[in-house]
Amino acid sequence: MLEQSRQRLSDAHDLVMLDLDGVVYVGSEAVPGAVEALEAARGEGCRIAFITNNAARTPQAVAEHLVELGIPAEAADVVTSAQAAARLLRERLGEGVPVAALGAEGLLTALADQGLRAVAVTDEEAVALVTGYGPDVVWRDIMRAAVRVRDGLWWVASNTDGTLPTPYGEAPGHGVLVDLLRRFSRVDPVVAGKPARPLLDETIRRVGGERPLLVGDRLDTDIEGANAAGLPSLLVLTGVTGLPELVAAPAPQRPTYIAEDLRGLGETHVAPSSDGTSAELDGWRAEVSDGALKVRGRGSVGDWWRVVATAAWTHLDTSGEPVRIEELTPPAG
Repeated sequence: MLEQSRQRLSDAHDLVMLDLDGVVYVGSEAVPGAVEALEAARGEGCRIAFITNNAARTPQAVAEHLVELGIPAEAADVVTSAQAAARLLRERLGEGVPVAALGAEGLLTALADQGLRAVAVTDEEAVALVTGYGPDVVWRDIMRAAVRVRDGLWWVASNTDGTLPTPYGEAPGHGVLVDLLRRFSRVDPVVAGKPARPLLDETIRRVGGERPLLVGDRLDTDIEGANAAGLPSLLVLTGVTGLPELVAAPAPQRPTYIAEDLRGLGETHVAPSSDGTSAELDGWRAEVSDGALKVRGRGSVGDWWRVVATAAWTHLDTSGEPVRIEELTPPAG
């Protein structure tokens, strides 16, 4: 269930690890309020790290995009799943070894930065395979990689995201390729990106901080990854998670805190009170009746989401079934 912080989150945590798309920006636009919220958090002394499962872009390219949106950032503030994958490879294999790389510039740059030598998937000297999203990856290389993994080549995948946001909508992500290779080879890769732990460990190693907080918009990568690593998390509702996803979240995918957007970093967070059948907080009361969730009262939008989550999760844990929400409409922010 949700926890509470009597301190503002920007005071309680010295490192804020931010997912990007859906949290800091959506496409080519900054999320409303994000620029000001991050400026305020930095003013409180928080380190800010931008973390992404996207292995295609270099940290420099990501930082430049953030600057274009009005968010100060340097390459050292950005940590990618490609960097986490390259660290895994170097720690196991050492420097200078040939690694077959199936991906884009961000992956190749990360390997070089770790002193690894990227080679083609056809290079028989390769001692491992690493894969990441790459729009120009060709089918013949995918086939060769699949056969080599089946025959015993160690495989590290940057991430397993099933979808990727594009200007024309959600499209298949690197996770689709991972699933193809896994089914053919019957081999599971070592995964570097969220919800696996290496990306979060790499971020703390690079940026520092003793009291980290993960901020994300996706339950099955951001929030589940934080829970798996034993880290507190803040779910923001500016990305892919809406009411249907939130009320059906299993325990491993439930955040520590919920906020409308990044302005939640500058707020205290009070957890709703619950008697097992209803949840109440600052003017709102949420209750499940005949399997349907009903909310009455008035108060802040953030508190509405908190009572909804608490009542819905209690019902899910008790009955095994998500609440019905067809008559429920979130208040406007």
